[in-house]
Amino acid sequence: MSGQTDPRHAGAAATSTIRVKNLRLRTFIGFNEDERTKRQDVVINLGLDYDARCAARSDQPADALDYKHITKSIIALVEDNRFLLLERLAQDILDLILADPAVIEAFVEVDKPHALRFADSVSVTVQARREQTG
Repeated sequence: MSGQTDPRHAGAAATSTIRVKNLRLRTFIGFNEDERTKRQDVVINLGLDYDARCAARSDQPADALDYKHITKSIIALVEDNRFLLLERLAQDILDLILADPAVIEAFVEVDKPHALRFADSVSVTVQARREQTG
């Protein structure tokens, strides 16, 4: 049935999830003296839910969520700022994502590798769903 709408799903609300996995960046993160003077690695994972039905039907990039633009904005946010807490960094990224009106729901996980001596990383995850109006 490629290229045709399945009548069983004609009225169904559908979302698609775009995931960006293991975006590796460097930023100033932490409140100890050495953390405030040296950039550290962070690893970011994202999930962006949006209504992709139009993009799926049209097969046109203009109808899809521009995840490349969102990712470039995240890179600028992370690399051009300083953060004391992972919680703040994760929330700022989530706020940036939800500024795109096409995003219905999103999650952000930020890992700080080697933050604890015997752990691979410490991470914070935040998520939010856009309030439905009307």
